[in-house]
Amino acid sequence: MHHEFAAAVCLVVVFEGLFLFAAPHAWQRMAEQMRQLEPRQLRIIGGVMIGIGLLALKLVS
Repeated sequence: MHHEFAAAVCLVVVFEGLFLFAAPHAWQRMAEQMRQLEPRQLRIIGGVMIGIGLLALKLVS
């Protein structure tokens, strides 16, 4: 169980790094746009992402 969790975290880091490596300017623009959002909007977006991730995890496992 711990090994699978560590592997999943490592994959997240790899994907984040790929975005930064492949498109740094697009990532900067996205980060700047996110800074302009209200904290409530960010929480909603985060909650939706968690829900989608959990649903996708359920579908593949």
